[in-house]
Amino acid sequence: MANSASGMAVNDGCKLRFLELKAKRSHRFIVFKIEEKTQQVVVETLGEPQQSYDDFTASLPIDECRYAVYDFDFTTDENVQKSKIFFRSHGN
Repeated sequence: MANSASGMAVNDGCKLRFLELKAKRSHRFIVFKIEEKTQQVVVETLGEPQQSYDDFTASLPIDECRYAVYDFDFTTDENVQKSKIFFRSHGN
């Protein structure tokens, strides 16, 4: 397990899944949560590459805190396909 600067443990799967999203585009989004029992950040949900932003927002619980990354595809004004990875926190 890797540790963050805050002292909260980060499960190794978090980094692995993020690298899969970033390098291989294996996932559209990743939702992370803090596992209270083990006091570590873990992967809760992996979005398939074909899933949408609506699928992403639907995967977030209404009343609980989550952290997520989303791989957003878009076309520039010059008609160039691009992708940006966004970080989002959600909830309390």
